[in-house]
Amino acid sequence: MVKKTILSAENISVGFKVRSSELRAIRNVSLELKEQETLAIVGESGSGKSVLTKTFTGMLEANGSITGGTVRYQDKILSDLKKDEEWDGIRGKEIATIFQDPMTSLNPIKTIGSQISEVIIKHQKKSAKEAKKMAIDLMVRTGIPLAAKRYDDYPFQYSGGMRQRIVIAIALACRPKILICDEPTTALDVTIQAQILDLIRELQEEYQFTTIFITHDLGVVASIADRVAVMYAGQIVETGTVEEIYYNPQHPYTWSLLSSLPQLGNRGDELYSVPGTPPSLYKEIKGDAFAPRSPYAMAIDFEEEPPMFQVTETHFAKTWLLDPRAPKAEKPEIIQNLHEKMVALQEEPQTIGGNENV
Repeated sequence: MVKKTILSAENISVGFKVRSSELRAIRNVSLELKEQETLAIVGESGSGKSVLTKTFTGMLEANGSITGGTVRYQDKILSDLKKDEEWDGIRGKEIATIFQDPMTSLNPIKTIGSQISEVIIKHQKKSAKEAKKMAIDLMVRTGIPLAAKRYDDYPFQYSGGMRQRIVIAIALACRPKILICDEPTTALDVTIQAQILDLIRELQEEYQFTTIFITHDLGVVASIADRVAVMYAGQIVETGTVEEIYYNPQHPYTWSLLSSLPQLGNRGDELYSVPGTPPSLYKEIKGDAFAPRSPYAMAIDFEEEPPMFQVTETHFAKTWLLDPRAPKAEKPEIIQNLHEKMVALQEEPQTIGGNENV
């Protein structure tokens, strides 16, 4: 069955006024989101991942604005909305966000339960009694032990992982159609991170919402996403299914990100890191923004911006290497036969303190 498009961005550009200059954070990005899928947006810090999704909820900072393009959600043009009142029926209710640090999302002087209940009262028009019952039910579903008893606790009485579960519960209290997860596991240890990812997957299956997952961790992407959009310097440079991005990547930046996976490193060897630094977004970027950091760059990469080449029906990459006139370039050895390497890693017994953990 062909899934419908629920949200789309068409040639979106975003700028921020900083003193007398403009920072071009997003540069002509187009993107489609299908119903009930999980789209992962990956890239280094500062690549524009969070800024792009803020255009979907009208949450750009005061000095930022959409300078071109259109954002559509179902039959609404979100890029035309200017005032907070215009966003009331969309933000939270239709499109909700889970942020990286739950302590910045939760009010420290309000009880956990009251923060969930007030969202239910506002968006679902329930009475205080009904809202409390629904809030406790959400706390149970997001894995909070003794939920009824802990309804009146404050955020400082919860661990980091539990606070993140509460932030998820608050987002789901709105019954959104789209859930944006902005690096929701970055501050958590590996065990808790896995639990939160499992929880989001389970809740998506139950509530049938669409997910946008923002991360810099390609290991997370493999376990949660259906499709991936790779961002660099304010642009999407490659997009495709998870399998296409992992096992048939086409852009040199995607090659670099995959080469940086710690799982591929050998004991005692230095881990790969992407050389150089991203370009300044205050300046006009000529050609391919990644060219100065790429060992595969050709003369044209410094002169002309590449178009988005189609690889398959679902896979696109913005690199001159896909032009028929370009010389053939082999991707780095470390990510060749990546599928076989990842399968082998999964089959290896894990060791703790020198003992096999089977």
